[in-house]
Amino acid sequence: MIEHLQDSETYAAPRRETDFPIVIVGAGFGGIGMAIQLEKAGIRSYTIFERADEIGGTWRDNTYPGAACDVPSHAYSLSFEQNPDWTRKFSPSSEIQGYLLGIVDKWKLRDHIEFGVEIDEARFDEETGVWTLHRSDGETATARVVISAVGGLVDPSLPDIPGIDAFEGHTCHTARWDHDYDMEGKRVAVIGTGASAVQVVPSIAPRVKHLTVFQRTPAWVVPKRDAEYSEAERQRYRRFPLLLNLSRAFKYWMSELFGPIVYLNAPRLSARGERISLAHLRSQVKDPVLREKLTPDFQFGCKRMLISDDYWATFERENVTLECDPIEQIEGRGIRTKNGTLHEFDAIVFATGFELGLANAPFPIYGRDGRSLNDAWAAGAVAYKGMTVSGFPNWFILMGPNTGPGHTSVLVFTEAQIQHTLGAIKKMRDENLRYVDVRQDVQDHYNDRIQARMPHMVWGNCNSWYLNDDGTNHSLYPGPAFEYVAGACHFEARDYECVKFDAPATSADEETAAA
Repeated sequence: MIEHLQDSETYAAPRRETDFPIVIVGAGFGGIGMAIQLEKAGIRSYTIFERADEIGGTWRDNTYPGAACDVPSHAYSLSFEQNPDWTRKFSPSSEIQGYLLGIVDKWKLRDHIEFGVEIDEARFDEETGVWTLHRSDGETATARVVISAVGGLVDPSLPDIPGIDAFEGHTCHTARWDHDYDMEGKRVAVIGTGASAVQVVPSIAPRVKHLTVFQRTPAWVVPKRDAEYSEAERQRYRRFPLLLNLSRAFKYWMSELFGPIVYLNAPRLSARGERISLAHLRSQVKDPVLREKLTPDFQFGCKRMLISDDYWATFERENVTLECDPIEQIEGRGIRTKNGTLHEFDAIVFATGFELGLANAPFPIYGRDGRSLNDAWAAGAVAYKGMTVSGFPNWFILMGPNTGPGHTSVLVFTEAQIQHTLGAIKKMRDENLRYVDVRQDVQDHYNDRIQARMPHMVWGNCNSWYLNDDGTNHSLYPGPAFEYVAGACHFEARDYECVKFDAPATSADEETAAA
């Protein structure tokens, strides 16, 4: 696949390279994309720490049957490493992982990656402008710049159900799929009806003896319209890269045009999405009672919109049951619901998503004056343009607070953040800066504007993983992707305290008071 990716350029080695160590935490799309852009800029003094034994992040971990992207393939790839050889309009997990493995090998990034290393703590020294990172293996690393590319949805979340450890059969989470367990002819339960469930349910239903899906809340599902790319199509994309660029641009702008239907609190717009979804439901499910159980009662876009060509149709199979009675507890032989019925199973699949990693720091992080990031985020995770936090100089976050898209490719946001971070690194190296630290007033003004827009968004009209316990949204960006990109892709020095090595150290509190 990867041999047809565009050829890389050759760049001269930078000055003072050994004096400017950079650490990237995480080797998913964000960390890999950042490393490639550093390579293209001639900056090779970076190290990637990855806690797992392979790169890929989401696409390394999610290998359950049916796992695939819900963003079109041509849009779900790095713009500077496009791939004409996707075999489907929506790529399966294994193919995306193959793409990532290919570009890592192409750019020889493995020379910079240390696997099996988790960061336990990070501390900033204001006098030297250096971060010290304590590793899980007892070693330490130092860096002038740290780029956190750990992602927000990485650790599987298990439901808070009594007796979850009492089940005597087989259990697994979709993000930790056990490929050694054969489900053929088994009685299987799936708990959850979110993004992973709509993929795994149709994939395993034909193989199992009986499948029961436990639904707490139905979801709005729209057609995926997936299809294969023929060899002739792929040859055209290889031969004429402009066609690939046009395909990517078309898919991106179509998602932007559809976006307001997904994220604006505008009932007339939401009704358009609901009509599309309800027509899809009617075409797939003939039983009116079953259709009623599968019909959401919340506004379109309030929870994550799902896409599938076969999820709803699966419930009309004779060996599939939709169970809407709430779960009381899990027992040795199966799942007991509130009405007292014990449903017996051989295996339980938890399609219950991930812990929301934006609420807290990924590990203890201490910035200027020893302040912890968790303390800074006590009232909710905030960052300037989702990337930098005042009082934590030279620390950049990829896909931080309020940078999640509800309607388009996350990579559009990630690439803007990579460019912003690269601009900061170049500024620091060129002007011999000790650190850059976003000004508190700039950060506050930006986040006040973000939160002021939230009442106009649909997300506050139902309970979802998007929201904190107090109902605030620190996950998604309230607007179109092109707006975020335009404001985020350039590093603006005026928004930061840019401190040179010969300047005296000043406490964060003193600088805030002076501002």
